[in-house]
Order: sequence, then C-alpha cells, then structure tokens
Amino acid sequence: MSEVEKKPPTTATRLRFALGALSGLLAGFAALTVAELVAAGVRPQAGPVVAVGGAVIDRTPAAVKDWAIRTFGTDDKLVLQTGILAVLVVCALVIGALSLRHRLLGAAGVLLFGAVGSAAAVGRPDSEGAVYALPSLVGAVAAAGLLHLLTGRLRTSGPSPGGADGHPDTSPGEGWDRRGFVVAATAAAAASAGAGVLGRSLNGSGDKGAVASRAGLVLPAAGSPASPTPRGARVRVAGISPFVTPTEDFYRVDTALVVPKVDARAWRLRIHGTGVRRPLTLSLDDLLARELIERHITLTCVSNEVGGPYVGNARWIGVRLADLLAECGVVPPSKGGRADQLVARSVDGMTIGSPVEDVMDGRDAMLALGMNGAPLPFEHGFPVRMLVPGLYGYVSACKWIEDIELTTFDAYDAYWVRRDWAREAPVKTQSRIDTPKPFARPKAGTVMVAGVAWAQSRGIDRVELRVDDGPWQEATLAAEDTRDTWRQWSFPWRATRGAHTLTVRATDRTGQVQTAERTRTVPDGASGRHSVVVTVE
Repeated sequence: MSEVEKKPPTTATRLRFALGALSGLLAGFAALTVAELVAAGVRPQAGPVVAVGGAVIDRTPAAVKDWAIRTFGTDDKLVLQTGILAVLVVCALVIGALSLRHRLLGAAGVLLFGAVGSAAAVGRPDSEGAVYALPSLVGAVAAAGLLHLLTGRLRTSGPSPGGADGHPDTSPGEGWDRRGFVVAATAAAAASAGAGVLGRSLNGSGDKGAVASRAGLVLPAAGSPASPTPRGARVRVAGISPFVTPTEDFYRVDTALVVPKVDARAWRLRIHGTGVRRPLTLSLDDLLARELIERHITLTCVSNEVGGPYVGNARWIGVRLADLLAECGVVPPSKGGRADQLVARSVDGMTIGSPVEDVMDGRDAMLALGMNGAPLPFEHGFPVRMLVPGLYGYVSACKWIEDIELTTFDAYDAYWVRRDWAREAPVKTQSRIDTPKPFARPKAGTVMVAGVAWAQSRGIDRVELRVDDGPWQEATLAAEDTRDTWRQWSFPWRATRGAHTLTVRATDRTGQVQTAERTRTVPDGASGRHSVVVTVE
C-alpha cells in the first residue's frame, strides 16, 4: 500500500468530469453559432461546416464520391454535414474533459480546429481571400475564451485537510464553484443560441434580393418554341417514368453544400479567352432580349449507375450558346478555331469543361433560363445554367454560371478532370426497366414491362427485352419527340409462375447496341444492361 491510499472517483468527481465535457460541447456550440453570425457579414459559404465539408468533397477520391452518391443519393450532402457535426461533438467533449487539468491545452485544441476551418474556407475555389478565414477564427477565439471561463468555475480549491482515516482527501470533486458554473453555462448557451438565430436570420435576409428577383422574373415566349409533343410519346402504363419529369422530382447532383442564391439583377456573365475576338459581358436582361429557344432535353449524371435514377427529361428555355460564341468570334476547331475547350465557371467556384466542337456542331446547347415553364429553381442553377445535349452533366451542365473562358484541354483541367474523370464524356446508350420493380411479385398472366431509353444527340431506334436466357424480343417504342429526349417503351409479357430475370437493351440511331459489358461510373459513365428479378405468383 502507498502512504496515501488511492480512492475510487466520487460522485462529485464524476459530475465534474461530465460538466467538463459539457463545457467543451458548449464551447463548440458557441464556435459554430458565432462563426455563422460572422459569416453573415462575409458569405454563408465561409462558415466552418460548409467550408470543411467543401474541402472534404474536393479531396475525396472519385470512387468514394461515387459510392456516396450511390449509397445516399441526393442526401449525400446531409450525411456529410451530419458526419462533420458528429466528429465536432466528439472532439468538443474530449477537449472539454481534457481542459479540467490542462486549460491552456484545451484552448489550444479549440484554436486548432478554428485554424482548420479557416484554412478550408480560404482554400475554397470561390474564396475571396483572407476575409474567408474570419468566421472560423472568430468562432474559435470565442469558444476558447468560453471554455477557459467554464473550466475555471470547475477548478477545485485544493484537497481538504483530511479524511475520516486521517489521510488527506485528494479527490478533486470538491471545492469548485457550482453556482458560478451553472450561471456561466446557462448564459453561454443562451448567448450562443441567440447568435445562431441572428446569424441564420441575417444569412436569410441576404437571400431576399435573390428570391425577389426570381419571383419577379417573367420569361418571354420563345422565338423558337418546342415542337408539340407527338401523339403517342407518352406510354400509359402504371409505374413508368413520366415523359416530362416534374421539376420537384428532377435529380440534383452537385458539390454545393449551400445552394447559391444569386440576385438576377446583379448577375453578369463574361465570355472571354483564346480565340475570342470580341469579349462579351451580359446581364440577364441582355439574354432575355435575345431570341429564346425552347426544347425538351434529357439530362443524365455521370454518377448514374445502370438502371439508376439520375436522369430526367424537362422542357428548357434559353439562349443558343453557339450563337453567343459566334458573336464573340469563336470558331470551332474543325474550322480552324484555336480553342477546343469551353470552361464554364459557377459562382461557387465549380469549373466544368466542354468540347467547343460539341457546343457548336448544331445541337441545342443553351444557356437555360427556365425549366418546365418557370424560371430555374435555385437548386437547378437560377438565374442561368448551361446544358449541352448528349454530354454528361459534369462536362456540360454548369449551374449558377457566371464566366465562360475559351481555352484548350492541354492548357487546363476542369474540376472533375483533376479528380480522375474523363475530359470528354458523351452520354452512353442506356435503357431502364421502371416496372415491374425489382423483387416484385406480379400475378401470372400478361404483365406490362415498361421503362425508358436514352441516347441523347443520337436518338433511340430500338428497345428489346429478354426473359431469363430466352431470345431478345422487340418492345414497343413510344413516338420520338426529338433525338435529345428519352423514349418510353413497353412490352406485354406473358408471365408464368416462378422466378424470372428481365433484361433490357437499347440500340441507338447509329446502330450501336447497348453493351453488356458492365463498368462503373468512373471515368466516363456506367455501362451494362439493366435487369430486374421478379417472382410470378
């Protein structure tokens, strides 16, 4: 036995330890709310959670991003932010408990997290310099001061003179300022909550101009309207994807943790770069004054797995991109032009590179202003986005666009190319079974099998269905709207009892049959044939 016998922790000691961890949690809460308040004066994207989340996205390998989209779908950003907050909570609890004995070390840990947030914010593509570091730094300083204050209230006044056995009482659970801690912690929680509410309110008020500009926008009639949808383009089968995807159901895949809300009245687009003889800067009113085209166009995300949901068809209205480039003196490479890549830049710093040849080859590439008869929703790129039929979105569909630079593929790699995706990515011929769903249990007899097929800029010529290992049988194709839209198809299957595998394949207008070779989405889109397994009862 040692001269001073060690005693097990008392209830008071455990309470003090828990309150130390709570101090760290309160300090972390203060850091985030104060940072959000400061970000209201800088930019919401400069806040620590958004900045760190963006940095994580930027540095995540393509395969991991692909897994996240495949696993969590459009909730991937929510999962990321929740994960960041969970890590911060754990770290705050640990730092708070550590600060009971090492107050300066605990404060240093808080400041270290602030430095990480600042570095992430300054390093974002849309950063405006050192000012982006302010939210995280100010939040960290406030948190460090609060942690120092709270743990000071938990410090003991020293051991008591002696215990019942005559030995000194070395338990650190007695002698701390309980009343002072409760008052300080309550005041800190209330002040932090108030800062959070104020910061959120100020950030929201900064969006009012953007919201008002969208609400006040009236799209003029298109000078070149979409052709009437042919009779027979819509298949009447329960469970099939509608010919036009409702705006609220249209997929969204991007890296923006905070959807940019741009005031259309202040928005400008600059066109410049290699081979641009007459640079242009355009306002939204400048675009609205031009002839607008309206087209049904199917968009596809490169992250769409075979049979996946990240494809949709909408009615878009906008300005022909090729006309704008021609006005600037741009000539496609096939006619001697110096630039072979168009780099579109978003207000959030995203860069997307498109082949100039594809943009100017006669397809309906456009700067879109509206979607399904209304101004673009903010999450889909308001006030202006770019789209090029026949190319996957990551090389064509820049949202919130504000800059177009003409350059070459040799001179510049856009965001996704730097992350191991292909420079050029034409949409692959694909088809999907919408009904019956996988593992469905239809009744024996005639079962309608139906779905969609797409090969934008080429068009779909044939869709075939195979049951188990039987022969390919031609499905009935709905009428074609344009070669840039998907086509619905259907097949009346005489289903017999038992388990069956249904497989679909499409043939595009060039005669190319959808390949059976299965590949993942990286680097230029998934390939393979969609199958579903059903059990007929």
